Amino acid sequence: MRKKKNNLLIWALILIGVIVLGAIIYLFVIRPSMTGNVIGSQKNDKIFNEGIKYAVFSIMQQATLCRPVPLTLDNQTIEIIAIDCLPPEMFPQPPI
Repeated sequence: MRKKKNNLLIWALILIGVIVLGAIIYLFVIRPSMTGNVIGSQKNDKIFNEGIKYAVFSIMQQATLCRPVPLTLDNQTIEIIAIDCLPPEMFPQPPI
C-alpha cells in the first residue's frame, strides 16, 4: 500500500513539474517570440509607409516642374501634371 502511495506521489510531482516547465517555456520563449513578430510587423509597416511617402513626394516634385509625369501600372499609363502649370483659359470662370 505504501508503495502505491509513493508511486502516486511521484507521478503527481512529475505532472506538476511538467506543467510548471510548460508554463515557464510559454512565458519566456513562446510569448516573447510572438510579441517580437508583432513588433517586427509594425516596423515593416512603418518602412513601407515611408516608402510610399517618398514615392508620392518624388512624383509631386516632378509634376511641379510643369512636365507630364507618366505613371504606369501593368499596361495602363496616365500622365499627371500640377494644376498650377495649366493655362487659366482651360478653366472658364462660372458666371456670377
